[in-house]
Amino acid sequence: MASASRVPANFRRVITAAAGGNVIEWYDFYIFGSLATILSVKFFEKSHPVAALLSTIALFTAGFLVRPLGAFVFGWLGDRVGRKYTFILTLVGMALGTGAIGLIPTFEKIGVAAAIILFCLRMLQGLCLGGSYGGAITYVAEHVPEDQRGYYTGWLQTSPTLGIVLSLIIIIATRTYFGEAVFNDWAWRIPFLCSFLLVFVTMYMRANFEESPVYEEIKAKGKTSKNPWREAFLNPQNFKYVVIATIVVLGEGVVWYSSQFWALFYIQTVSKVDTLTASWIVGIGLVIGTPSLILFGWLSDKIGRKPVILGGFFLAAVTYYPLYIWLGASTQPGHINMPIAILIVAIMVCYVGMVYGPIGAFLAEFFPGRIRYTAVSMPYMIGNGWGGGLVPFITTAAYTATGSLFYALLYPIAVPTVCLILSLFLMPETRQMSVWDEDVNPRAQKA
Repeated sequence: MASASRVPANFRRVITAAAGGNVIEWYDFYIFGSLATILSVKFFEKSHPVAALLSTIALFTAGFLVRPLGAFVFGWLGDRVGRKYTFILTLVGMALGTGAIGLIPTFEKIGVAAAIILFCLRMLQGLCLGGSYGGAITYVAEHVPEDQRGYYTGWLQTSPTLGIVLSLIIIIATRTYFGEAVFNDWAWRIPFLCSFLLVFVTMYMRANFEESPVYEEIKAKGKTSKNPWREAFLNPQNFKYVVIATIVVLGEGVVWYSSQFWALFYIQTVSKVDTLTASWIVGIGLVIGTPSLILFGWLSDKIGRKPVILGGFFLAAVTYYPLYIWLGASTQPGHINMPIAILIVAIMVCYVGMVYGPIGAFLAEFFPGRIRYTAVSMPYMIGNGWGGGLVPFITTAAYTATGSLFYALLYPIAVPTVCLILSLFLMPETRQMSVWDEDVNPRAQKA
């Protein structure tokens, strides 16, 4: 264990600033998905509304699929140049890409060029987020006390959920103030344009960031990696860790998006509930369930990362089908049971707390300091970007094609099940591993 003297005195301010900035970055990313039904008629041909919606969801998904490329590029930069500047660079790119979506002319004005511009901006979002979140995990994990890493990174892990909540709050406020007709006509642009303002808030929050103490120590010893890509992916021991971490994060990513994001799609597109009511249900459920990320991060400090994460896989795989049946029965137009619907969403968000609350600590502990930014970013973005990012498209497409909730949930149930079985045998317990180790050898001995 590292001595307490190596932990910066301002580490709580670092966590607050990092988490606050991440809330805004995830707001930027999720505002797109939250407004998918409107974007589908603004930027795609209207004569086939189902095809337009699926095209928008596919575009939403494409932003996830490009994230590993962002992890590849910015991960290298973070291990070579430092955590701080890479962190800020990705934030600015993310906010500019989101804000610009609010300025694009619609399909009626410029035809298919509207969809092409939207695609390019979505790719910019995905690239920047791909490099940002692995950096946030690394940066925070390298600042906090060793025996409380799950608890403090759990605070950081609330940022994606709170980003969704922020997006829903701004959508609800804008829609309520302007009314349904005006919102659908042009005011839908306001949530995107807000990103231009939010970027100044996060730039202020991160302006006084110092470099990670772990990275500073590695740099002072002259042990920074000359080629993080080669060390992470061509070193057999490190590559084994990347594969194992990817399996764990695949399960986590699918549980995350199945519990949070597909709940919103499901209420809107399957139950046919209006966007405002659906936003209230999911938003309140998220607020109620979000503290579970901190709770289960803290619990992983006491009993270990592995039992908490695998417990979340198990509960999600076993209960998704009955929970979504119950959610559908509670959100029939004209007969919406708001308290029950909110409770169901909150329960599923607690599954997110189990798998996602400890994952930041697990990933940071699992990889050596000299390649941590690169090695954390790639499994995280493959697992969440590909595994989790495919959830809205696969589930919505399966339901559209079959009309069956069972077939729609095959992917959200099968992936956590397979990852649970594999992780039982492959996933090590990392709770006692120190983030101050810059080389792979200590991990090889413990794992």
